[in-house]
Amino acid sequence: MADDKNQPRPGNQLNIEISEEVADGIYSNLAIITHSNSEFVVDFVRVMPGVPKAKVRSRILLTPQHAKRLMRALMDNVQKFESAHGPIRESDMPEIPMHFGGPPAQA
Repeated sequence: MADDKNQPRPGNQLNIEISEEVADGIYSNLAIITHSNSEFVVDFVRVMPGVPKAKVRSRILLTPQHAKRLMRALMDNVQKFESAHGPIRESDMPEIPMHFGGPPAQA
């Protein structure tokens, strides 16, 4: 029997709305992930070739439990994407110096 503990139950529906501005999205080609004992912080950055400076475009704060659920959802979606479109090729990314102060970042 399929695990249905995460399926919505009648009367327990969630109506999610998205503004036009948020729906447009923000392009990011770098994610910097840091954490404390109570939260994960994911900074989304757009790095442009030949430009030595980049700005954080968006920051998302997550509980450790939600970070783990997000990781599993991303893994599931990457597997589904690769099943439909073939393997995603990873290119070697040049080392980008991260001088933000604070704990070392992981991407």
